[in-house]
Amino acid sequence: MLAPPRDMPQSAGMTRHFHRIGVIGGGAWGTAIAQMLTRDTQDVTIWCREEEVAEAINTRHENTVFLPGVPLNPALRATSDLTELHLMDALFSVAPAQHTRTTLRALKGHIRPDTPVVLCSKGIELSSAEFMTQVLADELPEAIPAVMSGPSFAIDVARGLPTAVTFAIEDENLGTDLIAAISTPTFRPYLAHDLLGAEIGGAVKNVLAIACGIALGKGLGRSAHAALIARGSAEMTRLALALGADRETMAGLSGLGDLVLTCSSETSRNMSCGMALGKGESLEAILGARNAVTEGVATAPVLKKLAASKSVDMPICDAVADVIEGTINVDEAIHRLLMRPNRAESVIA
Repeated sequence: MLAPPRDMPQSAGMTRHFHRIGVIGGGAWGTAIAQMLTRDTQDVTIWCREEEVAEAINTRHENTVFLPGVPLNPALRATSDLTELHLMDALFSVAPAQHTRTTLRALKGHIRPDTPVVLCSKGIELSSAEFMTQVLADELPEAIPAVMSGPSFAIDVARGLPTAVTFAIEDENLGTDLIAAISTPTFRPYLAHDLLGAEIGGAVKNVLAIACGIALGKGLGRSAHAALIARGSAEMTRLALALGADRETMAGLSGLGDLVLTCSSETSRNMSCGMALGKGESLEAILGARNAVTEGVATAPVLKKLAASKSVDMPICDAVADVIEGTINVDEAIHRLLMRPNRAESVIA
């Protein structure tokens, strides 16, 4: 029997192969994913908003702006024309959360129905309070959504260091085929079905990492840092349960795993931002000195509103949002958290 042509969707129950993969977003994480995906059996094209980034990847085989010092596979091809990602077998969306809608909208009419779009950005859209799966459904309802999230620094993945992530998708067979296509001896995706839970973990941990950074920047010690991670995990779980996600997801790689990594290393842009705030630097100065997005800054205010709309108590995330918005300073935020009434330890309280 002849195999179906590569430009045609395959029938249910048949193994799907992913020979041509597009990556949307030429930042550090997008570049790391593209590097990991590029191999003899897969042609990978990465879309970069900045023409100079695409040129550097194509000619110098290095993302000199966002991931300098990491040699890239010469087979990886970059473009600054988003329409070149048409007719791909799968797409990985790694544009910053606040720009995901624009990039997905530009692909309308340029992808086949039933193309898997793997969402790798971690955040909540400020204008709509929607997670990335909701944004995808708005802009490309013909696509099949998946979420890849977990403890994964771009530099580690790009260098081939051992990494494990959650890969959430509703269709188990398709998920199995996708995982087979992207797995390597050092990159291990775990199949899951809870897309929303994976997104909640990825978004909330960025806000909590700012809080942990503030604590360390203020010199409050590792005990306070550990308490913020534990109580932050409770906040994350409360929101997940209120939105209909699974508690188990919050204890997995995209929940607890990503929370621990992001809250424990200055490699995290969110934690380093918090540390600078704790040391007295202004948010404007911190962000002005960076060429990469600090997702937790945009996520915190919309997360606060989302939690309030669901009557979910998230005091740590609320405090970060208020610091970001300038309604209280760091010292006032710390005082407010420390003076909360004593209560029993619970995810619910």
